[in-house]
Amino acid sequence: MAAAGVDNTSRRKWDKEEFAKRAREREEEEEEEEAGRHRGKPRGPPVQRKPLKNRDYEVDLTSRLGKTQVVTPVAPLSQQAGYFCSVCECVVKDSANYLDHINGKKHQRALGMSMRVERASLQQVQERFESLKRKKTVGGFTEEDFDNRIQKQREEEEELKKSKREKKKEKKRGKEERDESTDVVDPDMAAMMGFGGFSSSKK
Repeated sequence: MAAAGVDNTSRRKWDKEEFAKRAREREEEEEEEEAGRHRGKPRGPPVQRKPLKNRDYEVDLTSRLGKTQVVTPVAPLSQQAGYFCSVCECVVKDSANYLDHINGKKHQRALGMSMRVERASLQQVQERFESLKRKKTVGGFTEEDFDNRIQKQREEEEELKKSKREKKKEKKRGKEERDESTDVVDPDMAAMMGFGGFSSSKK
């Protein structure tokens, strides 16, 4: 008796003409788009982004350091573990990746900035040099100030060491005086308490 089975050896039939027609239509559309681009077909106004600029705030990486927090899967993004970026609305797991994110292209674009830096003119550079010179000479920070600060810090450390040594000596003296005072017993006090003395009765 022959085994009964399912005939699954036949192949699926493809309509070659239908697929060839679709391919031709797709190619025609792509060619039209390409030709439209070269002809200067209007595609909407280009987005003007501002050049990169310095951050005017301090990046907070340490405020949640060493703190414990209960994390639930239903908590909002801003309360989940890691660093939350309010601009991109995403959570980054560690500080290194957070810094990469806020310095990256996606974040800067969300802030409306391009990754290009504005070129400084000669006049701007000269003005910057002048302002730094004035800062250094007038009320700024010079090498002499640096040396003076180091000297002052050394003197403060020396004074602190001296005061610690003196406190130690005073403590030691006070301890020795207390030991001496406990060794000598006042005879009147001993008689009042009923002690004749602690010496032996043997002569």
